[in-house]
Amino acid sequence: MTMAIPTPEAGRWPVFGHEWAIQRLKRALNSAGSNGRTARLSHAYLFLGPAQVGKTTLARAFAMALLCTHEGETPCHTCRSCRLFAQDSHPDFRFFQPMAKSDKELVVDRQKGELRGEQAEGLIRDVALKPMEGRRKVFLIQDMQNANATFANKILKTLEEPPAHAVLLLTARHRAEVLPTIVSRCQIMELRTLEHAEVAHALQAGWQASATDADLLARLSGGRLGWAVDQLHNPSRRDERKTHLEALWRLTSADRLERLAFANALATDRDNQARFSLLETWTSWWRDVLLTQSGSRDACSNVDCQEQIGQHARTIQRTAVFAYLGTLKRIEGYLRHTVNARLALDVLMLNLPSPGKRDQ
Repeated sequence: MTMAIPTPEAGRWPVFGHEWAIQRLKRALNSAGSNGRTARLSHAYLFLGPAQVGKTTLARAFAMALLCTHEGETPCHTCRSCRLFAQDSHPDFRFFQPMAKSDKELVVDRQKGELRGEQAEGLIRDVALKPMEGRRKVFLIQDMQNANATFANKILKTLEEPPAHAVLLLTARHRAEVLPTIVSRCQIMELRTLEHAEVAHALQAGWQASATDADLLARLSGGRLGWAVDQLHNPSRRDERKTHLEALWRLTSADRLERLAFANALATDRDNQARFSLLETWTSWWRDVLLTQSGSRDACSNVDCQEQIGQHARTIQRTAVFAYLGTLKRIEGYLRHTVNARLALDVLMLNLPSPGKRDQ
């Protein structure tokens, strides 16, 4: 998801946080000469970081500044180029994101979609064309970790010898998930998660969240502003979290048959994203239980469920909680790499900790 950033004040980038990255990109813009390219302004940038931390939002802001006809370090938001960009209709900006792996698939799930060879061919053709509005063309490629081999290999030559007017912006979760030959041809911008206070402030200042909602979502977000905004704007997401937690509370005391029935229902659900949402919610929960058991309750994320957290902290063994956090991480990895979902989810449910005598 790309955040819908409120219209910024004059002289500001439409981004909250990541100030160090903004300053670095501003220096590159300030150094650009009449040909649009200098040693500081690279032909390709790779934005790395966790999902919904702000990679695409920052890359789009940079693209807007690159295309702004005022050619300063900040997009002016008033010129024809900036207005076209804000309307998603700039002829010199192209956006590529994962699509269905085959033409037979009707619904695209970004978790399972891919960047395909025909997209690379379109990019290569477009790169060769002159800009229509200004002196640059910008190409944003989202989720390079989902590029298939054909896409990755086809864009290599463009990354090696791009025309002077082209700037390529790529995003990915981790450096290791992108071909080394692609990484080596890009300037790396590795984004970090934001502090709790930064996320809470942004939610209140940019999206008029209440102080209570801003605090809760900032804690739950793990420093990912995009995730927090998505939750704020979509009540169904918050209902989904409640459903995941209620299932967890019920299943910790359920028998083997009920747990396996839940695993089967989850495995047969075509909504792959719902499975990852459950894993994320449960990971946050068990982390809070472990923090409470360790005397660090103030660091908990699920502050609206302190009573239930305390109950699990008192009645479930710490070693079991720690082990299950490892299980959650492994199962997420299995599901991302198309391991048999039913088998993985059976393991997840059968290893779910149950109340009992807590170890010391």
